[in-house]
Amino acid sequence: MGYGRAVSASESVSALGPAPETAPGPRGVPRQDPRLHGAITLGIIAITFATVRPLGVEGRGLAVAVLLVLNSVALLARHLSEARLPPRAALVWLTGGVAAAAALIGVGRSGPVYLFAYFLVGHIGYRLPLKQALSLAALCSLFCGAVLYFRLGPGHEQLTWTLGLTTGIPVVAGILSRSRQRAVEAMIQSAESAERAARAEAQAAVLTERSRIARDVHDVLAHSLAGINMQLELADALIDTGDLEKVREANNKAHSMVKESLKQAQWTVHALREDALPLLESLTAMAESSGHRDVLAVTGTVRELPTRATQNLLRIAQEALTNAARHAPGGDVRVELAFDDASTTLRVRNTPATREATAGVGSGMGLIGMRERVALLGGTLTAGPVTDGPDRGGWLVEAVIPG
Repeated sequence: MGYGRAVSASESVSALGPAPETAPGPRGVPRQDPRLHGAITLGIIAITFATVRPLGVEGRGLAVAVLLVLNSVALLARHLSEARLPPRAALVWLTGGVAAAAALIGVGRSGPVYLFAYFLVGHIGYRLPLKQALSLAALCSLFCGAVLYFRLGPGHEQLTWTLGLTTGIPVVAGILSRSRQRAVEAMIQSAESAERAARAEAQAAVLTERSRIARDVHDVLAHSLAGINMQLELADALIDTGDLEKVREANNKAHSMVKESLKQAQWTVHALREDALPLLESLTAMAESSGHRDVLAVTGTVRELPTRATQNLLRIAQEALTNAARHAPGGDVRVELAFDDASTTLRVRNTPATREATAGVGSGMGLIGMRERVALLGGTLTAGPVTDGPDRGGWLVEAVIPG
């Protein structure tokens, strides 16, 4: 019978909070067209006014007219939202409507006087809580049945008293409609919640990817430019000495580092595309490009690591080698890669500087980036000065990752 009130899409989703700018528009709870409900209500009112008799301006005709108006107002009120008509006011309104519908059956001589009772009770099942709806529907059946049973009005010999009892039956349709509507609303709210969670997860993934790209850009630019800058500063200092051979050597070294920077940029592109890089070969080439040959030592059974682990270990090694060249020029460097049963360990150790380090302040992001990379892999990072042994005064970076 369509006892539900139509609700706009914006109203049905407003309780869920504002949607992000990039999110699709809010989806309303599917309900019947409000224009259809309005047409049904107006149709019932028009039919009863056209057929119910007596209808006049005095005596019983006036009573019928007044009751028709009251029933019409009660039926039209079902289109008011719950926000405009709170539950307590709705209970009073519907109780009064039931009394007016029963009274109309009592005073009307002809016509479908029972239509108001049927439709009003149907809306009672939709609008009120279950216990109140059943109680009020039973009351309507008793009122209407009693009017017909005791023949309290004229012309009722044509209507059986059981018809009055049936006026409470539409409450079942209203209750079912209400239950179905609540189930649909719950499903849509659940879908909206899942959609918001998916958008939040996607946003977190984007932020994580941005952090990864920022680390890779830092690794390429900061490391490469720092090395090239050192060579250019050296060449600039050597110009004053007139030693053109050393100037040329420093200039060639800067050119070599530019070429190496291009290679590192290619490594970054590979990392961003999730392409796999050979770990041992890349570590060897990275150490040689920093001026250290045959410094890689491998222990344990070599195995292939996941792409993500390989990429992050290479970036950690790159950061450690660049820091060694920047802060401990002339010092020896050793790179160790140990494969255990449950973990893989990368160590980059350098001895103290033998030449004066170039003045300058780092970005401070290198150590942070290394820690972030290890944390993403579920491992641990140790970075600090060496306090004992032959490398005392040097620096050690140790990354341990599972797998």
